[in-house]
Amino acid sequence: MQKRTLGKSGLEVSAIGLGCMGLSFGLGPAADKHDAIKLLRTAYEAGVTFFDTAEAYGPFENEKLLGEALAPMRDHVVIATKFGFKDGNAQAGVDSRPERIREVADASLQRLNTDRIDLFYQHRVDPGVPMEDVAGAVKALIEAGKVRHFGLSEAGAQSIRRAHAVQPVTALQSEYSLWWREPEKEILPLIEELGIGFVPFSPLGKGFLTGTIDANTAFDKNDFRNIVPRFTPEARKANQALVDRLAEIARSKRATPAQVALAWLLAQKPWIVPIPGTTKPHRLRENIGAVEIALTADDLRKIDEALSQIAVQGERYPPQLQQLVGR
Repeated sequence: MQKRTLGKSGLEVSAIGLGCMGLSFGLGPAADKHDAIKLLRTAYEAGVTFFDTAEAYGPFENEKLLGEALAPMRDHVVIATKFGFKDGNAQAGVDSRPERIREVADASLQRLNTDRIDLFYQHRVDPGVPMEDVAGAVKALIEAGKVRHFGLSEAGAQSIRRAHAVQPVTALQSEYSLWWREPEKEILPLIEELGIGFVPFSPLGKGFLTGTIDANTAFDKNDFRNIVPRFTPEARKANQALVDRLAEIARSKRATPAQVALAWLLAQKPWIVPIPGTTKPHRLRENIGAVEIALTADDLRKIDEALSQIAVQGERYPPQLQQLVGR
């Protein structure tokens, strides 16, 4: 597995990480614990050293899972987790008060069965707490040795600058993929200027870019995609053209659509590290295989030209969740 460094921080991770949320939360029933532990350890054996979780995933269960699964190789992996929701409940609203940040850090350390959090993200910006106070709280945790690096998730440009001025931000985590390219307008130039790494979540469009989802796909009742406008049957039918075009490009590279989508992200900047998630070992192997696909400048131009002709239908979040991002 190739390695990458997140920005100017010196934090080295595998070129592709593993988003672990879906093992416990958000995409239907939680995976069987034995199978989930096996998947996490298989990822490590295949070269993945970057694992992403949050107190809100479960809540709490995902951190416990990682704590158990990664204990034997703890010193050889980078674990990222997040604070920022009331009582760890993403439905309850944001809470980034400094005292809450300290509470979450101590509780996460326990659940993760570790003595340090490698990368501690604010899950969503809290408009009720000055960003300087948030960054200051994490800075104190870094000075205490409980946290190594500070991260932000889905933050807007002003928040990033304000946080970075107090405690250097190692990584920004936000959605970015061939069907959500909004970060290219303002965020990517900013973090390149500041020397911050970028960690795209949902790099496969919440599964849509794999080509395994169509207008007739039925999601589990607990699947988050049921409330996402971009995943209505009508939107999926309209967006099928994008996947069909991606599949054509993939065939020309003797790869899968998912691999091309990930290789495209890797080709954008050397400090971009996508974190696709999966519960299936064969999908894990497929995703990791994307690091072997080299896209030339001509390949990238052809991909951009082909996909620029397709207008993606549907918002990526329902209104109540969209208002939490970009602040």
